[in-house]
Amino acid sequence: MPDIKERLSLLWVFALLNYLYADVIALWAILGSPPADAPHLGQVALGASAVLMEIPIAMILASRLLPHRANRLANIVAGILVTLVNGFLTFIPPLVGWGRPPALPEYLFFATLETVCTVAIVWQAWTWSGGERQHLVRSRPSAV
Repeated sequence: MPDIKERLSLLWVFALLNYLYADVIALWAILGSPPADAPHLGQVALGASAVLMEIPIAMILASRLLPHRANRLANIVAGILVTLVNGFLTFIPPLVGWGRPPALPEYLFFATLETVCTVAIVWQAWTWSGGERQHLVRSRPSAV
């Protein structure tokens, strides 16, 4: 069974690939719509999107390299942040009449997978005691 650092890193890879593919699907939906209907994203929105996408990219590496305490905190904070942003951007606008994401059914599918994954990341990090590495070291047979 993989250790928690590897598991967290793999969950971030899974989340990132789902974020990226959902954006590709949305882009194809936008390209297929009339130019007047296509949304225009300003520089601030594009910059915020870049920062938001950098979080799971950085967490893939950070999950493997950070020491236990910093790793646990980074995964909890990053997981909660991307879960809230993803949930807000995907589920709230259609519910309150602010518009809807392009390719809504597909977007909802990916957003649900992303949300489940980032909640799992937060849960794994939250329940991570840090003692498993010591347990693995102690459980190895001695070379006598």
